[in-house]
Amino acid sequence: MDLTTFLIQCLNSVQYGLLLFLVASGLTLIFGIMGVINLAHGSFYMIGAYMAFALSSLVGNFALALLLGIVLAVVLGYLLEWCFFSFLYEREHLSQVLMTYGLILVFEELRSILVGDDVHGVAVPAWLDGSIAIGNGMAYPVYRLFMSGVCLAVAAGMYAVIRHTRLGMVVRAGSTNREMVQSLGIDIALLYRVVFAVGMALAVLAGMIAAPVASVYPGMGGSVLIVCFVVVVIGGIGSVKGALVAALLIGFVDTFGKVLWQQAAGVLVYVLMAAILLWKPQGLFRQGT
Repeated sequence: MDLTTFLIQCLNSVQYGLLLFLVASGLTLIFGIMGVINLAHGSFYMIGAYMAFALSSLVGNFALALLLGIVLAVVLGYLLEWCFFSFLYEREHLSQVLMTYGLILVFEELRSILVGDDVHGVAVPAWLDGSIAIGNGMAYPVYRLFMSGVCLAVAAGMYAVIRHTRLGMVVRAGSTNREMVQSLGIDIALLYRVVFAVGMALAVLAGMIAAPVASVYPGMGGSVLIVCFVVVVIGGIGSVKGALVAALLIGFVDTFGKVLWQQAAGVLVYVLMAAILLWKPQGLFRQGT
């Protein structure tokens, strides 16, 4: 592998890892703070991809479609938490798994009714449809750099909110002791709805920005969900910082595994998870970081 190819694979690793972080950060917020095992989180990613397909065709502007998609995701997330997830907090995990699995089936059926079962593509917007020269006659797509930039901006924003704002302090406290937060007069129900809506919006945003570089197809949320749970487990349940580090680790292992050792690429991520859990059974970082 020459230096140019190595650099391109590093960029691909970072881009894939940051996209995983965008999806997994919402999952770790919902799982870590509310204690809900949300199997439907991968469906939120799929909804985002289909939103990119539908809204781009409807409004004819990718940036406007992104904005509309995020607003719709926040509203839908708020309603989902209110109608379904708010009844799960005191239930055992089996009830959570069954209900969220049922939501997967509902979302898939609705998708089939509304859009059909065909595979769709989303065009890269003209203002991002280019590439930059890296060297040795090779180039890197501008859109993939845009994806990394969006994910980095979201990660920086989340870090700033969680570590340096009162809302972030309440969220961190709520992840470890919800009764104490409620006893201080904070509306924990409203906090949960906001956190859930944000978590869903992150997954939808990831699906929307991934749509132009990946096909939009039925059941696409399933494979993403499995990897995202691996990210949450490696990073530490409820740790956004851990999700970022774990997602980048998985990005490098998966990308370079496919290049250097294709036969074993499918299991390398799970070998990484097993090795880290043997070293740190609770994940790389503690809850609330």
